[in-house]
Amino acid sequence: MAKSIMIQGTCSNAGKSLLTAGICRILKQEGYNVAPFKAQNMALNSYITKDGLEMGRAQVTQAEACGLEPDCRMNPVLLKPTSDKGSQVILNGKVYGNLTATEFYDKKPVFREAIRETYDSLASDYDVIVLEGAGSPAEINLKDNDLVNMGMANMIDATVLLVGDIDRGGVFASLAGTMLLFDEEERARVKGVVINKFRGDLDILRPGLTMLEDIIKVPVVGVVPYMHLDIDDEDSLSSKFKGASPEALIDIAVIRLPRISNFTDFNPLEYIDGVGVRYVSSASELGDPDMVIIPGTKNTMADLLWMRQSGLEAAVLKYSSSGKPVMGVCGGYQILGQSISDPYNVEHGGTLSAMGLLPHSTEFAHEKVTQESEGQLSDVTGIFSDLSGLDFKGYEIHMGRSEADANIINEGNVYGTYIHGVFDKENVAKTVIEALFREKGLDPSKVKAFDIEKYKQEQYDILAEGLRKALDVDLILDLVK
Repeated sequence: MAKSIMIQGTCSNAGKSLLTAGICRILKQEGYNVAPFKAQNMALNSYITKDGLEMGRAQVTQAEACGLEPDCRMNPVLLKPTSDKGSQVILNGKVYGNLTATEFYDKKPVFREAIRETYDSLASDYDVIVLEGAGSPAEINLKDNDLVNMGMANMIDATVLLVGDIDRGGVFASLAGTMLLFDEEERARVKGVVINKFRGDLDILRPGLTMLEDIIKVPVVGVVPYMHLDIDDEDSLSSKFKGASPEALIDIAVIRLPRISNFTDFNPLEYIDGVGVRYVSSASELGDPDMVIIPGTKNTMADLLWMRQSGLEAAVLKYSSSGKPVMGVCGGYQILGQSISDPYNVEHGGTLSAMGLLPHSTEFAHEKVTQESEGQLSDVTGIFSDLSGLDFKGYEIHMGRSEADANIINEGNVYGTYIHGVFDKENVAKTVIEALFREKGLDPSKVKAFDIEKYKQEQYDILAEGLRKALDVDLILDLVK
């Protein structure tokens, strides 16, 4: 059975996901057969594995850092919020059901058993498992039924590194306070703390580190500087939702739907020199971009209504009438159609007229489509006609069924597809941007293909190198021997 080490944080967004990925990469470099694990994740940014199972995007990133194919055993429970009080629950890659917070809490014994079985299965295949916690482990009202922090660590007898975020302030108090709220057994599991996202002079910080160690009785394993990395983000806290560079030759506007999902679909476009991708939340922000994209969403009907009420639907319709290209991916594809029906109350119930820019209609079914998808793109016309027949590889994840039998369709300047990751193939992204260059009177020969897989691996190596300089790696290696 694998050795285990767990990364917990004093709060959400402390940097647990990236630190887990970086430690995974270091252990891989040291020759370990290592895999990531997060018992329970909450995110709308998900992924479909080769066997058609759904998992959180953060564990996909961590698997890539390990040099592994993503495996849904790395994230047995995934919560995809559908409202302020409820989530669609994915268990071992498949839809378990839509549950309120109370219903999920009542069923935790079921999930605990499934998590233990899944972890044991994964751990039997690897030397080391690097686990990631969620949120804060010191939520004293939730500790009795915890599945993902100390409850998980106790279940498998894992050692713990506790991470605090100095960038938001109060890092000494958050680390010391978290240790104070642990019981004696939990404190014994913590073998060190990490201060993350540091900017400044380390010499000024050192006296505080010594005082902290005296208070909490465990060592500071390292102070990690604020690193500027380009690694897939887990959720909508992403800094990618900031505006595009003003120097961009091509301006692509993505509608920032309230329940936006899989926004990493558009990373390959912004990696191309001269291209800016920005996310807009209001009609006044839309402006006159070179292309508009409506992305995926966890609740298509609610987000269509939001677009309607916010004025963005009217703004996109006016923009489309100018002849410039509009593309919808997954939920965005459904929004661009004629109508959306939900006879089984999967999302919203009833029927809504959609934007009417594409000829298909959508009906929600009981079963979710989750599958890898690859082959050649269907024939299309218009500005992106050169996409016709190009090789692609991506995945589909949707409850709705639409009438179109092609993997990409268009009506004039409006395009739609169910394929997440459709731009990941170099030639697909390059072809789209070349067309936008031509449309703007720019030289398309200036568009260079971008090898996204090579780039990702370089970023994981940069992350590992930064952590090696900042952390006591020998101590970490001793913990997994």
